[in-house]
Amino acid sequence: MKLKIDHLSRYTYQEKVSLNPHDLYLIPQQRSYIKILDSQLNISPNPLGKNERINAEGNPFYQVWFDEETSELVVKSSLELEISNYNPYDFILQKEVVFPFDFFVYPDAFEESLRLFIKTEERNEQLKPYVQGSINQSSDFISFLTLLVANIHRDWKHIIRMEEGLMTVEEMFEKKEGSCRDLSWLLIQMLRSVGLASRFVSGYAFNPELEEGHELHAWVEVFLPGAGWIGLDPSLGLFADQNYIPLACSFHPLNTLPIYGTYGGGGSSHLTSEVIIKEVKE
Repeated sequence: MKLKIDHLSRYTYQEKVSLNPHDLYLIPQQRSYIKILDSQLNISPNPLGKNERINAEGNPFYQVWFDEETSELVVKSSLELEISNYNPYDFILQKEVVFPFDFFVYPDAFEESLRLFIKTEERNEQLKPYVQGSINQSSDFISFLTLLVANIHRDWKHIIRMEEGLMTVEEMFEKKEGSCRDLSWLLIQMLRSVGLASRFVSGYAFNPELEEGHELHAWVEVFLPGAGWIGLDPSLGLFADQNYIPLACSFHPLNTLPIYGTYGGGGSSHLTSEVIIKEVKE
């Protein structure tokens, strides 16, 4: 399967501003099922310089800088990808991985490198019992993770929410709804409440049934020794397969935005964005 992805971001400013350096997380991450056939990045105004870098968590990004004032910043990323079939269940866990468990403990070799991904940032007494219910009804890790994301998909309504930021865990348990980024944050807190390292993923998710309405999507990866990072989508109740194209992964959602940057000058800015994903027929 070949996919064509066009991602347009447009920032308009109330008055002309000077743009400080910007970081653009618009490069698909290395995955065995993704081959980049073509990649075009068009930026207006034309940057003085552009370079590809890698951040502290291993995410590739473009760093761009400017030398002129502007009332608008337009970033258009165009990708053509070849996508191979990928079985997200095809892995073997290390023999040290024990199931069932009350609180998961990683082998010493992983402890330091996973510390940030285990830290629980929201505490709620409903988190661990909810996860424990899925553990009690499962026979192994695959059935547990499958049931957990299916239960979240069943118990929470997936909504489109344009407001910035994240809903709190307390709000989500109260309202029983959330956007893809909210539900991903909820799943992360659930997994961390029982000791499982997890991270937030932002990228593209291709739905062949959609003609339009594609947006950036959020999902979760959990780390299990032997398997590495395993993708989970609580919004749809699925393991992440070849239709998921990650751009950035982090212990915290704020580190996975597609564009970071500031400007000098007065007035406010306004962002509009559009993502179009189409299958290219041979």
